[in-house]
Amino acid sequence: MRSPAGFLLCSLLLVAPHCTEVAAQEDKPDPKTPCANWMGGAPGYPGHNGLPGRDGKDGKDGLKGEKGEQGMQGPKGDQGEVGLPGQEGSRGFPGHPGLTGMKGEKGESFFVYRSAFSVGLKERVPHPNVPIRFSKIYYNEQNHYDASTGKFLCSIPGTYYFAYHLTVYLSDVKVSLYKKDKAVIFTYDQFQQNNVDQASGSVLLHLSSGDEVWLQVYGEGNNNGVYADNINDSTFMGFLLYPDLDVH
Repeated sequence: MRSPAGFLLCSLLLVAPHCTEVAAQEDKPDPKTPCANWMGGAPGYPGHNGLPGRDGKDGKDGLKGEKGEQGMQGPKGDQGEVGLPGQEGSRGFPGHPGLTGMKGEKGESFFVYRSAFSVGLKERVPHPNVPIRFSKIYYNEQNHYDASTGKFLCSIPGTYYFAYHLTVYLSDVKVSLYKKDKAVIFTYDQFQQNNVDQASGSVLLHLSSGDEVWLQVYGEGNNNGVYADNINDSTFMGFLLYPDLDVH
């Protein structure tokens, strides 16, 4: 019977080559296996994060993408400031006539004021320095001319037009148109022997109610050559141009 000491020695001799081979293989442990560090130290702490690296260079522009869909309309913005006036455009074509408006109401001055006369001489003027009485009536509808005195009496204040056209025969003529006993205009015509001549005059006058206007021969001597017969007329006329509306 073998002793225990001998058995132990035999076992060590058998195991020693195997352990030498294993030790040779374990000199360079595989770091990827959990057994690599079965004889190493404790794991270290994680290191600090390194500094950020520099920005890389911009890459090349990519290809243009396809057109995207139209977005939704945004909210209405605030009203902008008024711009400067633009240049005047070209003249347009005439428009169509508008519709006829409604008839308006009568104004305050719808009444038409009338005052007019037109008269002629029937015979030769008898005396100077008195109103010439024209008794041939052509028009005197308002009766503002008085044939018995030869004077026109103003009944409507306003602006009037007066005129006279006289036939001159047998002697010279000096006539004047009077307003309120004052001569306003004068007319002189020298008679030519064996000839019939004409003398005339006209004037615009402003008259007040009650003013009188007439025609008369003036001066001394033989100056009353105003003449009229069946083929030669001497006439005197006057009419209202427009009344004083602030009075009527």
